[in-house]
Amino acid sequence: MSALRFIAADVGGTNARIALVQADDAGRIAVLAYRKYPCGEYPSLAAILADFVATEAQGHARADLDRMVIASAGVVLDEEVINSNLPWRISLPETRHELQLRELHVINDFAAAAHGSQRLDPAESRLLTPGVDVAEPGPALVIGPGTGLGAAICIPHPRGTVVLPTEAGMAGFAPGNAREIELLRWMQQRTRHVTTEHFVSGPGLVNLYDAICALDGAQPALRAPAAISEAARRGDAIALDAVLTFCALLGSVIGDLAVIASARIVHVAGGIVPQLTDFLPNSDFRTRLVDRGAMRAVLERVPVRLIENERLGVIGAASWYLQHLEDEGTKTPAMQGQAGAA
Repeated sequence: MSALRFIAADVGGTNARIALVQADDAGRIAVLAYRKYPCGEYPSLAAILADFVATEAQGHARADLDRMVIASAGVVLDEEVINSNLPWRISLPETRHELQLRELHVINDFAAAAHGSQRLDPAESRLLTPGVDVAEPGPALVIGPGTGLGAAICIPHPRGTVVLPTEAGMAGFAPGNAREIELLRWMQQRTRHVTTEHFVSGPGLVNLYDAICALDGAQPALRAPAAISEAARRGDAIALDAVLTFCALLGSVIGDLAVIASARIVHVAGGIVPQLTDFLPNSDFRTRLVDRGAMRAVLERVPVRLIENERLGVIGAASWYLQHLEDEGTKTPAMQGQAGAA
């Protein structure tokens, strides 16, 4: 595996991050070229990848560019990525043909984030639970509210990391108080299945703002998450209510998933949270996270860290690929399919 080079991609609903990476025979990963693309400005993922190869990866051998691993929101079904947040469909056979690829693998974006979180330096994350910074041995939860809400579970294993990707964002929204029941009823007038990511995501913050405006008899004037958070800092009462409600709901979701996963540490992978860190200490984030009855004593010892490395997804995709190569000889076809190999 000496000086192995390949392309790793992290594709979300808003941005696609593409990298040419190199792995040495010790499994260390170096990023040789990197670029972030706004998904909405390109007609397809294949067009983004083709542009990267043409502009960022010039001078590299074709053998370095015809194997790719893509971390994408959603799941692979019949060689197509199923996801409601991407601006275009991703067909694996079409992408493989258009780019003349020898290898193409697609894995869940939060499976990649989970793999990447195991390679982070502590300096690349910020503690969100002051005084609780030491993790006990056990599973890790990786979660991120961005264009949608993603989550994955890391389970320690002697031969590497076992990662369980989830579609936690598609789980039904669970209100925690009377006001949130009103928010649920407002959203039920607009969609039959109200999911967690309808409120805990970037678009979810906008939904919260719109819902609170409707409940308070106000006219909504803000249409973007960043505009809402900035208005909250200026003292806009409805924007501040929306932001603090978002922080509380994020705490609830993390608490629920940490209990389900028996997580001993939580990594929050970017998304909208970096825009809101100054609100977290004065919100119910921590209270709602640990408010789990008999499980409170467990959750009070679970550190939550915000990852501050935007290359997490590509590093994680590359890390998954290296583990895949090591395991390839022992995997059954069924296991390969579950891992997202194409």
